[in-house]
Amino acid sequence: MIVVAGTGTEVGKTYVGCAVIHALREQGHTVIARKPAQSFDEGDATTDATLLAAATGEQPDAVCPKHRWYPIPMAPPMAAAALGRGPFSTADLVMETNQSLTDADVAVVETAGGAWSPQASDGLHVGDFAEELRADGVLLVADAGLGVINAVRGAAAALRVPPIVFLNRFDTGNGLHVENRAWLARHDKFTVVTSAAEAAAILVAI
Repeated sequence: MIVVAGTGTEVGKTYVGCAVIHALREQGHTVIARKPAQSFDEGDATTDATLLAAATGEQPDAVCPKHRWYPIPMAPPMAAAALGRGPFSTADLVMETNQSLTDADVAVVETAGGAWSPQASDGLHVGDFAEELRADGVLLVADAGLGVINAVRGAAAALRVPPIVFLNRFDTGNGLHVENRAWLARHDKFTVVTSAAEAAAILVAI
């Protein structure tokens, strides 16, 4: 089971998660996706669960149970409170995720927000959730550009295990991107990937 986390919002967690799912399936693996809770703008035509479901061939409400859909753009526990819906704990999300698992080679579990973002009403973050879920590894998605070293170091501090770092929007012709990747690998000893195929190959070996 792999948890997909981000250094922050809008870094492309869902895009990367879907790309990795496609790569895993192309390599012959069966894959399911789970989004324990999702919040979104009510006017959005698609949600993270919808996109992940399209990648795996599941139904969106199998990816994220309908009672964890919160149509307001806030962290899920904040959205639940704003909508007048009951609080929920990290343990609730772990239980629901585990109960929804089916037989597959890989389960990709996408979290909400950044690595320090509260996942549930108890305020616990992605590292707490991944630990309680007993995930095999964490794929940390970050933007390849300026500020990524600070962002990755900060996000990694929330995690219990060293993450695999996925530099999204990586451009081999961009000197800064190339140097950022080299620095994170050389100085911080992270495993750094820049393609879905590369990530998939590493994740199945965990």
